[in-house]
Amino acid sequence: MKLFPLFADLNQRLVLVVGGGAVAARKAHALLEVGARVHVGAPELNAELAALAREGKVVHIAGRFQDDWLDEAWLVVAATDDEQVNARVAAAAGARRILANVVDDPALSSFQVPSIVDRSPLIVAISSSGVAPVLARRLRERIESMFDHALGPLAELAARYRARIRERRPDLGARRRFYDSLMDGPVAALLRQARPAQAEQALQTALAQPQDAPVGSVVLVGAGPGDPGLLTLKALRALNEADVILHDRLISAEVLSLARRDAERIDVGKRPGEDHAATQARIHALMVEHARRGRRVVRLKGGDAFIFGRGGEELQYLRAHGVPYEVVPGVTAALACAAHAGIPLTHREHAQSLHLITAHCRDDGQAPDWAALAAGNQTLAFYMGVSQLEPLSRRLREHGRPGDTPFALVENGSRPDQRVLTGRLEDLAGLAVAHAIRAPALLIVGSVAALANELHWFGQHIDGMAAPAA
Repeated sequence: MKLFPLFADLNQRLVLVVGGGAVAARKAHALLEVGARVHVGAPELNAELAALAREGKVVHIAGRFQDDWLDEAWLVVAATDDEQVNARVAAAAGARRILANVVDDPALSSFQVPSIVDRSPLIVAISSSGVAPVLARRLRERIESMFDHALGPLAELAARYRARIRERRPDLGARRRFYDSLMDGPVAALLRQARPAQAEQALQTALAQPQDAPVGSVVLVGAGPGDPGLLTLKALRALNEADVILHDRLISAEVLSLARRDAERIDVGKRPGEDHAATQARIHALMVEHARRGRRVVRLKGGDAFIFGRGGEELQYLRAHGVPYEVVPGVTAALACAAHAGIPLTHREHAQSLHLITAHCRDDGQAPDWAALAAGNQTLAFYMGVSQLEPLSRRLREHGRPGDTPFALVENGSRPDQRVLTGRLEDLAGLAVAHAIRAPALLIVGSVAALANELHWFGQHIDGMAAPAA
C-alpha cells in the first residue's frame, strides 16, 4: 500500500480550509458533518461559505494565506485555484508536521480524502491514492448498491451491547460467530423491516442462549493458480471465517491478503529436497489438532484440491478421525493457464478429448500409458512437469507423437508475470532452457497449443518457432 488508511476523530478539533470557492465549500460541509471546528481562509467567500460564516458554523479568516493560520490546526485542506498558494500551504503544514490535503494534487498532499459510503457508524472509505478520483467515485457507487441501510442501525445495536456480548461470549471465536449470526439471522432481517424493538429483543434472546461447545471443522479450499479474481465466492467466505489457514507454498500473497487479518497462517508447502511424506503427515496432524480445538480450519491449496492436490487423502484422514469437513472447488491450473494463454483445451477441429496428467507419480505407481497418450486428436495437460520436459518429449515421440506436434508451456499462469512459450515438441526441452522457464508451469501438448500464437491475450508470449531477430 502507498497510503496508510485511518479514520480520524475530528470532533471539536480545528481544521483549516484554504480557499473560498465551491471546492472549499464542499470540503467545509464534509468536515462540519463530523463535528470539526472549521476555519476558512480566503480573501473572499462564495455565497455558500459566506452563509456558513454568518450562521457561525465556520470562522472566516480574511486575506491571503499566512503561516500562523495553522496555529492549533490538526489538518489543513488547500482548495484554491492558485498552485503557488497551495504549494505554500503544503510546505508550511509539512514544517509543522500537520497533515495536508491539496485538492487534485497528490504529490503535494500528505493525506487524501477518500470517497465515502456512509452507513454510520459503519463507514467504508475508498481511495485511489489521489491518482484516479473518478475510479474511486465509480467504486463508491457500486458499493452503495451492495450495502443496505440496515447496516448502520445494526452497528449501533451491536455497539450498545458490546460489553454484554463480551461478557456472555468471552471466547473470541464464539464472539465472532455471534456477530456473524447478527448479520445473517433475524436481527438484521428485522432491522431491514424497520422493526428495531423486535430486533433488539431477538438479540437479547440469542445472547441468553447457552453456548454449545465449539465444533471445529476443516474446509478444503481450491485457491486457483494465483489470480485472486479466480477465487469463488464460497472460497472468499471461507477465508474470512477461518481461524487458521494451512496454505501451500505457492499460494499468492494477493490471495492470502483476502483472508481475515487475525487468522493464524501456517505455511505447510512442500519444498524440493524435503521428505514429502513427512510433510503430508504434518498437514494431516495440524488439521486434526486445530479442528479438535474448536477452530475453523481452511486447508488452502493451489488450483483445485482434487486435481493432483492430495485432497482425497486429506479427506480420508479427516473422516477417519471424525473431523467434519467440506470442499470448495477451485479453478485448476489446466483450465486457468489454457484460458489465459488463449488455448481451447478441446476444439472440434483439433481435439475431442483432454488428459490431465501429473509428471510425478508415487514410487510404486505404474508408468503412464505412453502409447495411448501419443495418439492424435487429443490434448495433454502435464502438471508439475518442468523438471521432466526432456523425458516427456522423448517418450511421446518414441510412441508415435510427431516431433512437430505443437506445445505451449505456461509459466505463472494467470499471474501478472505469466509467460507462454510455444513451439514444436522436438524442441521443447531446449527452448525451455533457452528461455529459463521455471516452475510453476503447465505443459500443454496437442494441436490446440498452436492456437496460442493467434489467440494469446494475457501476459508475455514467446513464439519458439519464430526466427530469432537479426
